[in-house]
Amino acid sequence: MSWNPALDPDCPTGDAVDAIDTVIVPRARDLGDFEVRRALPAPRRQMVGPFIFFDQMGPAEFVTGQGIDIRPHPHIGLATVTYLYKGKFHHRDSLGTDQWIEPGAVNLMTAGHGVTHSERVDGDMLKAPYDLFGIQTWIALPEEKEDMPADFVHAPKDALPLMRGEGKEVRLILGHAWGERAPVETPSEMFYADAVLEPGAQIPLPDDHEDRGVYVVGGMVSVAGQDFEAGQMMVFRPGDRVSLRAGGQGARVLLLGGATLNGPRHIWWNFVASSKERIEAAKEAWRAGDWEHGRFQLPPTDRDEFIPLPE
Repeated sequence: MSWNPALDPDCPTGDAVDAIDTVIVPRARDLGDFEVRRALPAPRRQMVGPFIFFDQMGPAEFVTGQGIDIRPHPHIGLATVTYLYKGKFHHRDSLGTDQWIEPGAVNLMTAGHGVTHSERVDGDMLKAPYDLFGIQTWIALPEEKEDMPADFVHAPKDALPLMRGEGKEVRLILGHAWGERAPVETPSEMFYADAVLEPGAQIPLPDDHEDRGVYVVGGMVSVAGQDFEAGQMMVFRPGDRVSLRAGGQGARVLLLGGATLNGPRHIWWNFVASSKERIEAAKEAWRAGDWEHGRFQLPPTDRDEFIPLPE
């Protein structure tokens, strides 16, 4: 049986059925230069399908000479994908990847047994003010893939399936939904899509995925007679046929979900694992700092500094 942390086994029937299983209001975190709103993990919900971490970055305005500057740091047991609406930043990792993260593109970094990366704004980007707005997610890996070799795959915006019609434009970021499949291979069954809805337009949730959620990026949507504004995440009951309707100003939403994993995950700092022992081993490896022969290496073009293991 698959694992679902917020589904009551005594399912209601008749008038007691509610299409919405959980509503999440993200917690705001001030990172100094900009604000992050975290929807996952939440007190009532650790994951939606395999998605275990969901952060909205910004919108933020940076003045000349300032920007994202995250030093090299490690990950295990997860895959990261950053989806930008505005701005861009520089990704470098221990695989040798040197890639600018830009709006609409997919960059899936699978940590597996271990990877190190940095996220910075540098070069010409610092010569003028710029805006940054996007979503960063982590995908927990199935237990049999937690120790797989690290990997990085890039797909440009134009390579992603784009569906238009009936007042909506939907770009499939990852996985499969509505008869389309995104080009980047994922570690488990999932879907992740960006939908722009005109006023009054409707979009059905895929009905071939076990777990499904929606995050309202902008505007407002209604579901089963309830209205939800920007900054809210709704998680829906498995198997229910659900459709969203955009409000009078239209809406932009991210739809996500997929197959649930076989159990909860432990999260500590940037590490995700099915056991505490895996977390402890990764902590010791990063603390040792053996960048030449150890479990973790630093990015070849960003080796001058790193984020120490938190105390």
